[in-house]
Amino acid sequence: MERPASPCIRVCVLDSVTDQCIGCGRRRMEIASWTRMDDAQREAVVAELPGRLRAMTRRDVRGRRAGTRAT
Repeated sequence: MERPASPCIRVCVLDSVTDQCIGCGRRRMEIASWTRMDDAQREAVVAELPGRLRAMTRRDVRGRRAGTRAT
């Protein structure tokens, strides 16, 4: 079986509130340790990414609707 590929989409910007990349959703430490993770650890991270990205998007949209600037 092939190792899980990096979810990086080359939009490498860390959100200052969540410390997650706005491109792929990984946290700073996950990005830094990706090459040292085993397959199970990588798969666990990848499984969480869609939810993290949705949460960041909802937070950003709510902030704009409320008239505040999203950070």
